[in-house]
Amino acid sequence: MSAPNPNIHFKVLMTSGQTVKQPTANTIAIAGFGAIGQKVAERLNEGIDGLRLVAVSARNIDRVKAIVERFHSPVQVLPVEELGAVADVVIECAPAEIFMQIAEPTLKAGKTLLVISVGALLVHPEVKDLARQHGGRIVVPTGALLGLDAVQAAAEGTINSVRMVSRKPPRGLENAPFLTEHQISITNLSEPLKLFEGNAREAVRGFPANFNVAAALSLAGIGPDRTIIEIWADPTVTRNTHTITVAGDSADFSMTIENIPSENPKTGKITALSVIAALRKLGSPIRIGT
Repeated sequence: MSAPNPNIHFKVLMTSGQTVKQPTANTIAIAGFGAIGQKVAERLNEGIDGLRLVAVSARNIDRVKAIVERFHSPVQVLPVEELGAVADVVIECAPAEIFMQIAEPTLKAGKTLLVISVGALLVHPEVKDLARQHGGRIVVPTGALLGLDAVQAAAEGTINSVRMVSRKPPRGLENAPFLTEHQISITNLSEPLKLFEGNAREAVRGFPANFNVAAALSLAGIGPDRTIIEIWADPTVTRNTHTITVAGDSADFSMTIENIPSENPKTGKITALSVIAALRKLGSPIRIGT
């Protein structure tokens, strides 16, 4: 018999003289209420077994309060630093610059941090020790990529190389620090323009709002310094497209995903759905995938 999921709390009932354990809901808080956070909150409000939304945080407090006031159950609107005190799981989907304001108190409280700004894990590697010291946990959903299970499995053997070629509509890459630093204009492009080729660490630094996928891929496989990323601004595509090629001693494989952008052109619609799928796994009696 498998051990009970440590992330599920139990209440004890007496039935016909026997003690019966029944799971209660994991409480969820969301830091950030943009394209991802609001979608996840609305799905939780619709109802997901074993999960209950209890708090959110966002820059525009009045807007968020107006939205959650319509929800079925009360939802607190709190500063990001307070979310870990009221919830079992905190979903980080806020600007990367406030990552530690969310991560540190959540992990110190021994809670689970579900991370969207995956690039911040490369900038703040100390969060791993923080989680270990306080009994917290960091979860990275698959997000806008695919095949991270296969990459993780291959990494149990030897991976020789990992490369990702990404093509995005120019609008989804606007205002990236790399473009500003190198004075590159992607306005009115008539043909694809290769912007960058380098390792994942450099890609995340130059495109922090666009390439959390690069960080996730690198963490699943051979690390940020050996994972090679190629970035194109491509006016011929309407979807954020990523092609991953992996060569290893157990398998060689290539995968392509074309993500439909959300209302935020930097983010694909599938990212929020990936968060929801990751949340469902917390309380599911069956877990599919590595």
